[in-house]
Amino acid sequence: MTALSVSTSSAASLRADALVIGVAKGPKGPVPAAGSEAVAEAFDGKLAEVLATLGATGAEGEAVKLAAPAGLKAALVLAVGLGEGEAFGLEALRKAAGVAARTLAGAKKAALALPAASAEEIEAVALGGLLGSYSFGSYKSDAKAPVGELVVLTDRKGSKDAKAAVERATAVGEEINRARDLINTAPNDLTPKSFAAIAQAAGKEHGLKVEVLDEKALTKGGFGGLLGVGNGSANPPRLVKVAYTHPKAKATLAFIGKGITYDSGGISLKPAGHNETMKCDMSGAAAVFATVVAAKRLGLQVNVTAWLALAENMPSGTATRPGDVLRMYGGKTVEVLNTDAEGRLVLADAIVKAGEENPDVIVDVATLTGAMVLALGTRMFGVMANSDELRDRLHATAEAAGEQSWPMPLPVELRKGMVETTVADLANMGERMGGGLVAGLFLKEFVAEGIDWAHLDIAGPAFHEGAPYGYTPKGGTGSAVRTLLRFAEDTANAKG
Repeated sequence: MTALSVSTSSAASLRADALVIGVAKGPKGPVPAAGSEAVAEAFDGKLAEVLATLGATGAEGEAVKLAAPAGLKAALVLAVGLGEGEAFGLEALRKAAGVAARTLAGAKKAALALPAASAEEIEAVALGGLLGSYSFGSYKSDAKAPVGELVVLTDRKGSKDAKAAVERATAVGEEINRARDLINTAPNDLTPKSFAAIAQAAGKEHGLKVEVLDEKALTKGGFGGLLGVGNGSANPPRLVKVAYTHPKAKATLAFIGKGITYDSGGISLKPAGHNETMKCDMSGAAAVFATVVAAKRLGLQVNVTAWLALAENMPSGTATRPGDVLRMYGGKTVEVLNTDAEGRLVLADAIVKAGEENPDVIVDVATLTGAMVLALGTRMFGVMANSDELRDRLHATAEAAGEQSWPMPLPVELRKGMVETTVADLANMGERMGGGLVAGLFLKEFVAEGIDWAHLDIAGPAFHEGAPYGYTPKGGTGSAVRTLLRFAEDTANAKG
């Protein structure tokens, strides 16, 4: 695992395998950014000229290697693009640091001389570097080690907030990478039972209260959604509660994660080409789990409970069939018209259970619908809520945290298709058009009166199948962790 630190040493004097500088895209070519002064001096003021000769433009995602000249203790200079402009946002810094860390995989030590004048910029550079260094090599015999150490360079001498910024980035980055590890783990290794055991181990390590309801407890409690989805699998479902409490907290948040450790679609079997990545259908559970651990590590003054709704959706002689009726936790009945619309069933049970504790806000997170991917693409998640104020707040929170999202409506007219079933209270399917919104409306049916609730559909950004970019790797991304954590922090500050 990559280590993070901060230093006020000059870029010229720090010994490292590589020294990373930022380069902006100017109107007449690459422009070295703040932090690169010592490197520019070592190049006798011709750094921009050398970069241009090598084809560098300063575009976002660019990485150009230069042999370090005399006057620098590092062996290599790596110039990473920051994009256009003279002032760079936190997300641009995260992405540039991520590109640098990924490019320098295998190096023992790298110094990041990117623009880092404020504590927020220091944290952005550190977090981007840690996320960009991520690699998943559990099943590879020749896995390449990530960069061993990243040192964030800053001129904030004697500043305690610089060290605090790196410590926060370490906690947040490590927990996002924990979520990524879970998402990338093969489904024959990550079952509902083993996921629950991982949560129990983390609870013991970090002082969190963990409760696990196994299949016997779920049957006794009447959790028809979880049991109905898990009926077809040899690996029975679990409902896991991971709770962090702070003695001075004045608010309680419940984060609920869809945890389908493998989704074949069940009897409504997915076609070839649509099931190869379905180990990622537990990304919501991974996100809420990582968030509650991060909240504990950061000591946030707010109570946060994660509910992991874990099941494996498989076809077999005992699997739920289209046409079956499930009695959900809390008593509502649901006619199952499509067994591949299973995520909403496990979430519904968890929403009712979480609501019994009367939290101030419930937020569920799920790779719920392909319709949301069609609507928003693969880098943005949808935000729905029973309150426009909460929906807009979460959208703004995501933007501030560096995650792309978009507020989505819950049109009341789409509810009609779900409630027209003649054999149950509602069906798990409705109109085909607006399927992502229909799924949100289904979940809303299970929210207790008087509780603010929101739904994040992360089906697009949860699992990246293309080439890595910025600090985003191929595979699990840890989508929504930063948004949930920022939301918890803002709640703690507002109530403090």
